[in-house]
Amino acid sequence: MAKRDYYEILGVDKNADEAAIKRAYRKLAMQYHPDKNPDNKEAEEKFKEASEAYEVLSDKEKRQIYDQYGHAGVESQFGAGGFSWDNFTHRSDLNDIFGDGFSSIFESLFGGGFSSRSSQRSSNRGEDLQIEISLSLREIATGTEKKIKINAKDACDACQGTGSADGKVESCPQCRGTGQVRQVRQSLFGHMQTIAECPSCRGEGKIIKNKCLKCHGEGRMNKVKEITVKIPAGVEENQYIRLRGQGNIGPRGSSRGDILVLIHEKQDDLFERDGDNIVIEYPITVSQAVLGDEILVPTLTGKVKMKIPAGTQSGRLFRLKGQGIQGLNSYSKGDEIVKIVVMIPSKISKEEAELYSQLREFDKKRDLKPGKSFFSKLRGYFS
Repeated sequence: MAKRDYYEILGVDKNADEAAIKRAYRKLAMQYHPDKNPDNKEAEEKFKEASEAYEVLSDKEKRQIYDQYGHAGVESQFGAGGFSWDNFTHRSDLNDIFGDGFSSIFESLFGGGFSSRSSQRSSNRGEDLQIEISLSLREIATGTEKKIKINAKDACDACQGTGSADGKVESCPQCRGTGQVRQVRQSLFGHMQTIAECPSCRGEGKIIKNKCLKCHGEGRMNKVKEITVKIPAGVEENQYIRLRGQGNIGPRGSSRGDILVLIHEKQDDLFERDGDNIVIEYPITVSQAVLGDEILVPTLTGKVKMKIPAGTQSGRLFRLKGQGIQGLNSYSKGDEIVKIVVMIPSKISKEEAELYSQLREFDKKRDLKPGKSFFSKLRGYFS
């Protein structure tokens, strides 16, 4: 069964802003809340469906990918089994909707359980980093690999990432090492028992009394490291490449964040890009245009021969098949469009002037007249 469009699920248009998307999700979440619809599998599925749509559309990067490539584009953002609660990264944004019990609501719906470990990953995961890379058109056409040095947080050398100066870590007395505490609160649907992050250990389940002096108990420090970024062919300006697990390490050995690589295109001296096609203006002489010729046209990989037929007009377009850019995640290539520009000499010799004077006599016999389109444009200009 084909998946429904995320915008259709939330009932918003494609230009909806973040506030409108959140309002739409809040309305659906309250409507299909599991406490309001006990033992209702259909409501449960709609709740899950709306949550998946919100996860994608409330995230700028995921939304951009979805708008460009649809469901296929965001599949890699989730696990092999599809969207699950572990993929939901906007828990803190939605506490105002469900309160602190947000995690327990989804525990049974999305599987995997919201255990102390997953709570720790959610709250202490390392920060994402963003870097920018400028690529030439030739690098974009074939794909490339870049080695870049970045400043990122890595495990502390002094305490090996534990955050403890003496290596001793104690179990949190409040949550007894689980990282979670149970709470009872009043909701719209009555009393609800919820599971929340332990405030004493912040979901880690452990307490460090003797903190490492070098990292102040964080278990991490700034280091310079070299990363390799593989750029696929066909990327475009302002697209992102996500390097999972290569960002900052979380406090005291928690999971790493990601690196987001923002793509910029350098302006090329010869070519302009039009999707997967490239466009070049090629100058020829009047004699080449009138009599025809064979020219050598630059491409991204060298030069190729191209025939100019006799009587070629300035502005005529020629297509060189497969000489463009390889499509993103595709084996097909765009084309090179060659726009002919007939160059009129601004300075000529006396001998050339005599020859052009003779040619002018031939031109007079042609009785050239502007076409109807010219007059219609002229009337539109003065009307």
